[in-house]
Amino acid sequence: MDAVETHRRPRAVPIVAAFLFAATVIAAVVGVSLLYPNPLLDRLWKLNPPAEAAFRAIGRVSGVLLLALAAGTLACGIAMLRRRRWACWFAIALFAINAAGDLVSLAVTGDWARSASGVLIAGAFLYALTRASVRRYFRSS
Repeated sequence: MDAVETHRRPRAVPIVAAFLFAATVIAAVVGVSLLYPNPLLDRLWKLNPPAEAAFRAIGRVSGVLLLALAAGTLACGIAMLRRRRWACWFAIALFAINAAGDLVSLAVTGDWARSASGVLIAGAFLYALTRASVRRYFRSS
């Protein structure tokens, strides 16, 4: 393995970072809409009424938790692009938790399409993050 190979960023890294940035925006918007309800943001809940019911049942603390998640995904995305080893582990943990949540959701709701697609997507990200080239890239940082 030469020095150039250890410094070349694997394609998975910016893709995962972009996904984390998208997750940041979504979590922040949903968190704000839960903490500060307003007609504009309330329209977004029409996209997923069961999620609205679940989040509203938890209360305002769900908004705070989503804003914390947004902060975590933002920090992780930035750190991945800066080649921080902790960011790779944090992303792996996030996607593993997401996959586990989708499996629980499948057992509770029986919604095969949504749950199975979530597990498959999280699994694809986990596969990408655990590839040898990605491990080497972050190990040599």
